[in-house]
Amino acid sequence: MAGEEEKTMAGVKALLSWAAVIGISDSHSPKSLLSSCLGHSLYVSDFPGAGGRGLGAARELRRGEMVLSVPKVALLTTESVLLDPKTSSLMERHKHLSPVQRLIVCLLVEVDKGRSSKWYPYLSQLPRDYTTLSNFTVTEIKSLQVDDAIWVAEKAAEKSKSDWNGSLSLLKELDIKPQLLKFKSWLWASQTVSSRTLHIPWDEAGCLCPVGDLFNYDAPDDSVLYENDEIEVALKSCSLKSTIEAVNTSTESLTDGGYEESSSSYCLYARRRYKQGDQVLLSYGTYTNLELLEHYGFLLPQNPNDKAFIKLDPDMYKITSWTNESLYIQPDGTPSFVLMCALRLWATPVSCRKSCMQLVITGSQISVQNELQVLNWLAKRCYETLWDFPTTIKEDKILVTGIDKFQKGTAWMDFSDFGPVLQELKNFFEEHNLKFEDSKNLVLDEMPIRVRKSVERWRLAIEWRLGYKNMIYKCFCYCKEKIDELSSCSKS
Repeated sequence: MAGEEEKTMAGVKALLSWAAVIGISDSHSPKSLLSSCLGHSLYVSDFPGAGGRGLGAARELRRGEMVLSVPKVALLTTESVLLDPKTSSLMERHKHLSPVQRLIVCLLVEVDKGRSSKWYPYLSQLPRDYTTLSNFTVTEIKSLQVDDAIWVAEKAAEKSKSDWNGSLSLLKELDIKPQLLKFKSWLWASQTVSSRTLHIPWDEAGCLCPVGDLFNYDAPDDSVLYENDEIEVALKSCSLKSTIEAVNTSTESLTDGGYEESSSSYCLYARRRYKQGDQVLLSYGTYTNLELLEHYGFLLPQNPNDKAFIKLDPDMYKITSWTNESLYIQPDGTPSFVLMCALRLWATPVSCRKSCMQLVITGSQISVQNELQVLNWLAKRCYETLWDFPTTIKEDKILVTGIDKFQKGTAWMDFSDFGPVLQELKNFFEEHNLKFEDSKNLVLDEMPIRVRKSVERWRLAIEWRLGYKNMIYKCFCYCKEKIDELSSCSKS
């Protein structure tokens, strides 16, 4: 393990040296041919439990301050790879390919070049595998348990296979190495593009941004708006005009970065104030945990943008013009505004709905009786949804604990008292041609890497469904609490 760590750090050092030469810098006034592109604002470090390898603040950073500049020449884009006449000519014959397929092909072309690729120091540091949904096996997909999530995972896998088939003839014409023609290589390249690209205005597929993709993710949070020093000063002065001006100025730079024509560089900014040693994070956008798992291969333990959906009666979906995606349960267990509006309207007699519509869309209760009917229905549906899952929240927690222990080098826990969990464990072993009877003697480090990675993905599936169930359980508790409050008020 120590040898692997040293090799990784040597690779990072080589990457940063190459980045400095090509012009990537965390300083406003970079010097030519620095030994490293970092050190002024950022440094590479490991953040256990918070994304792993990432970028830390080398000093105190102000919100909105530029912390990294990556020149266009350093970006790996379809345009930059197609500067090669042969690649460009062959790509021209395959105009049916999507922009993303084209970028994936370009990535494989550069990988095929090996050390002769301009981006070799960067490519050699990319992850060798990913835990995105496209990589999930049948058993791992089934472990998600939620029908919608299973559908998303299956579609992601199908799309990867379809895109590969559609691009295979071009890859063969490019005469790249045989192993890069395999679906396994395509899957790796497609997930590299899915999980690491940043937006650029001239190509909807985006770009691979060396060093810039070392930032770990932070969910968007409006509270960072008020971390601006000018806003704080304006608020303290009680000046409405100055506060509005400060907020307007601040919102002009709410994004974490983007390509800037003025400097021909991709510039990234601190999204909030950071103390020296803090991990500096980047927001890719607003995602639920399922979307993060689909595109990036990780989950957030506390994701303010997560959602859980429960099955509604058909007429509930038809009662309003709101989209189905807006009818959800929030991370704290409260129903979304639109879900409560739809349920209140559904619980209102048809003849009264038009007259009550204005009251409903303001988020107000129609009546105590209406509210109790809504909350009782929602509590019952949450209970039924949880009951229908193959495993309970308690069993999921036990299984996660067992996997954690196994990943840390201890033996599997005894799951004999938990039938559904035991069956899931047996299914996992069967998929990998392992004997369940040997489970207590298995050591993770001695198992094939494919099994180790499968354990990691399987754990993510269980962790995701556990978070999903927790939202529904919180909603059940929320409804029961509100029912008790309304019942007490009506009696008094």
